[in-house]
Amino acid sequence: MNVGIVGNRRYQPLVDLLAKLAAEAPRLGARLMLEPQIADLLPGQSAALFDGHEPLDVVVCLGGDGTLLRGARLACHRGIPVLGINLGHVGFLASAGPIQAVEALGRLVKGQYTIEPRLALTARVGDAAPESLAVNDVVVHKGGVARVIRIALFVDGDQVGTYSADGIIISTPTGSTAYSLSAGGPIVTPGVDAFVATPICPHTLAVRPLVVPASATIAIRVLDPVPAPDELLVSIDGQAAAHLAPRQDVTVVRATQPVLLARVGDESFFGRLRQKMAWGDLTDRNL
Repeated sequence: MNVGIVGNRRYQPLVDLLAKLAAEAPRLGARLMLEPQIADLLPGQSAALFDGHEPLDVVVCLGGDGTLLRGARLACHRGIPVLGINLGHVGFLASAGPIQAVEALGRLVKGQYTIEPRLALTARVGDAAPESLAVNDVVVHKGGVARVIRIALFVDGDQVGTYSADGIIISTPTGSTAYSLSAGGPIVTPGVDAFVATPICPHTLAVRPLVVPASATIAIRVLDPVPAPDELLVSIDGQAAAHLAPRQDVTVVRATQPVLLARVGDESFFGRLRQKMAWGDLTDRNL
């Protein structure tokens, strides 16, 4: 099995974990293929590189949720599963920690895992720009000075309303536990086929998060007065950003294929909520 390894070198355990996985991989029947950014962390090892053309069977991400999001976009484009090994603090999307990493790799090779299909979305800025894939969310927001912008939101061509806010988040159910949650949005369980439109700090009590079907086409338009072109941004999963020109629409639709999140344990979504986000009363917290 060809296993693509995506890692975040900011995490101190990464080097030792890579060495351990590389040592155990031949016994488990796995061929590790490292992304170029971390290739130098295994000097003299036999792990190959992948740069977008080599065949992969699965992607394993070593880091936090941000690392998993990056690997998930790569895996989604290829139509293969992605599994997260958490080296960070929360690791809400991860399936195992560093102690279970070798066992998790072995279970992947043996096919002893389940798949959680997760809805993804694509965003296009303007009419001619290429689509960008997002696993968590697409955010239209303003940089620079702290001043609200006026946003019109459309669902299937029908104007929902006008928002005066710091920006707006369009999130998947997976992203509902991320930025959208911090901005007051609802938690949406992974099986719900919907997007959430969450305004960021709206300057009115009459605007609340909105849940719309995933079959809908969402358009976001910034209204006059439009900020300077270099101050209006579109962020993808909080990792990639593009400038939004005046009077350009951002169009968000469902991605053609889902993210295939691999699970090697039996912990449920609600179990992760309780353990990683302290959901529930004080007696059930495990921090």
